[in-house]
Amino acid sequence: MAFKVFDYQSAGSGVAKHGPEKKPFFKFFEIFGRKFWKLIELNMIFVLFCIPVVTFGPALAALTHVMRKFTLEQPCFVFEEFYTAFKKNFKQSFVVGLVDVVCIVSLVIVFNAFFTMQHIPTENFVMMCLFFGSGAIVLMMHFYLYVEIVALNLKMKAILKNALFLVFLGVKRNFIALVVNLAILTVIVLFLPYSIFALPFGPLSWMCLATVFICYPVVQKFIVNPYYEERGEQNPELPVVAEDGEKVFVDQGGSEPAVRSVTKTHGKVIK
Repeated sequence: MAFKVFDYQSAGSGVAKHGPEKKPFFKFFEIFGRKFWKLIELNMIFVLFCIPVVTFGPALAALTHVMRKFTLEQPCFVFEEFYTAFKKNFKQSFVVGLVDVVCIVSLVIVFNAFFTMQHIPTENFVMMCLFFGSGAIVLMMHFYLYVEIVALNLKMKAILKNALFLVFLGVKRNFIALVVNLAILTVIVLFLPYSIFALPFGPLSWMCLATVFICYPVVQKFIVNPYYEERGEQNPELPVVAEDGEKVFVDQGGSEPAVRSVTKTHGKVIK
């Protein structure tokens, strides 16, 4: 009887020509598992680059750029991509980052004051509801602000306008991203002060990857794809599809140039 454990002459089943598309849930965890150590590395790089609070925005933009690469499953040299995006998007992300820091500090102060009050007047409760409702909208706008900065070549006014529209155009995905982010933040708060020691190694990059993975398809659908469709072109971020609907894999044969800069599309302003 032949021993066929290492029989290289027998043909395997191969890969199905029309294999089923992976569900987003499983695809995310596949990327997460494959990039696990890179996520830890990126988390540490992010913390290092945003130690001066004023560089929070550029560091987050750089992290978002790399997470977009991971989401699109494009080749990525982690530190080089991060540092290039940090410099390339510094101006716009610096402004957004400063506003973010002010908003975070204000939110913490109001949040603390709200829960230390023994009696909350009705009018104050209504104001608090409006405040937290507005805060939720601003938070969901941030699901798109930084990814627009790194992926699109638009003015800040257009970026802000698009982000506000996308909050309402991508309600389902925004809600999922909001729940995921709040869940991770809740775990961090519940395990304080011990969770502080974990912050340099993972949670921040995990939140960023989850947010980009969930929300970037909304940017593609309403901004990137229409930009190329108006020009009769196909979005190069999407897989090439043959006439029979089969996805086509194009082997570059090692001829593709090394990634050295951040490529942006002009995008469009949602009307």
